[in-house]
Order: sequence, then C-alpha cells, then structure tokens
Amino acid sequence: MPKSTWIVPSILSALLILGALGWQVRQRGLELAAAQAALEEARKAAEQNAAQAAATKADLETAKADLTELTEKLAEAEKEMATAAKTKNTLEEEMRAALQSKDITISQLQGKLTVNILDHVLFDSGEAAVKAEGQEILRRLAAVLAAHTNRAIHVVGHTDNVPIRATARSRFPSNWELSTARATAAVRFLHEQAGVNPKQLGALGYGEFHPVADNATPEGRAKNRRIAVVILPEELAATKAKPAEQPAPPDEAR
Repeated sequence: MPKSTWIVPSILSALLILGALGWQVRQRGLELAAAQAALEEARKAAEQNAAQAAATKADLETAKADLTELTEKLAEAEKEMATAAKTKNTLEEEMRAALQSKDITISQLQGKLTVNILDHVLFDSGEAAVKAEGQEILRRLAAVLAAHTNRAIHVVGHTDNVPIRATARSRFPSNWELSTARATAAVRFLHEQAGVNPKQLGALGYGEFHPVADNATPEGRAKNRRIAVVILPEELAATKAKPAEQPAPPDEAR
C-alpha cells in the first residue's frame, strides 16, 4: 500500500480532532465567561443585600433609640401629669379647708380653679373698698397661694344688671367701672396687704355680662354680684413669677 494512502486520512482525522478540541475549548471558554459573569452578578447582589441589611440594621437601631426616647418622654409626661393632678387636687382641698363659707363656692374645670366670692362678703353695696370681713377672706386665700408661686391668678369682678345708683355714678359711671374697681381693689389687697407677688396677679371687670344666674330674681342677682379668683394651671403661666421689683422713686417733676 502506498504511503500516501494512509497519510492523508490520518491528517484529516487529526484535523477533525483538533477542530473538535478547538470548539470544545471555545465552548468551555464561553461557559467559563458566563459562570464568571454570573458569579460577579451574585457578588454584586450579595454586596447590595449586605448594604441593605446594614442600612436596615441601622434603621432598626435608630428606631429602637427613638422608641426608648419616646418611652422615657411618655414616662416623664405621665409623671408630670400625675404631679399636676395631685397639685390641683391639693390646691382645691386647701382652698376648701381655708374658705369654708356658704357664700364662697370653689370649682375646677380644665385645670383652672375658680373661687367665687359673693360681693357682700368683700364689699358694701355699691362700694369698691374691701371691708374687714373681706380682708380676712383674702388673707386666708393668700396664705394658700403662698405655696403656689408658679400659678397665675386672675381676679374678675362681676355685677348684676341693676344700673349704678345716681349718687355713685361720678365714681362708677356703669357696672364696668364698678366690677373693675372691685377686682383691682382685691388685687391690690392681695399684693399690698397679703404679700402675693404682683407678677402673678391680674384684674378684670366683666360688669353684668357674664351672669351665672337669672337677673330677673333677687336670688339670681345676688349670685351674679361676685368676685371670681381664677387660678390658672401651671402650664398656662408664661414663666415662674419672680420676686417683685422695688418701685421706682417718685419723679418730682411729674
């Protein structure tokens, strides 16, 4: 058999084998590249998940810290509310003990304690000077207030709808002036004679326009002629009252 007869087929077989091997190598290369790409995607996804997990953990820690802070604030608020409620109840009890009279009523609404004193206890008819009986009542009221220096106090004058008598109109042209003068007289006594800090005090006059009873009857008019001492809750006081300043010396040039 001639030598060329078997050499050619051998070469062809070798070429076929090499071609097949080259294809396999290329396929393996593609598969490897695909695997590397998938691995890279998986790595990126893992990093992203890790970052998200870290962010979630940080958010969770922040939420826990916020919850702790809110819990502490809630506990503090509840403590303050309990203290305020106790103080309000104590103040009301102290007032009731100090001011036992059928002519004085005490009520509490929305944290405001109101002491209503019928006018004849404090003033003579048509007058605005605090009489002796009224002075004693105001001294007792001031003694209770001495332990509550962070409460604002509004003294409010009220009248019935009976016009001012002619002989008194030069001083009190209307019930506005009479109610305001009485409130101011009570405030001045509380400060000047009973020692209440003036920065806690305020005077208002509502005249006949805030009745609590029917002015058509003598009994109703008697209930409407009153001084209301309104003690505001601590949270409504702008600041704790400071000691009163000494008044400035009079100006001789005035």
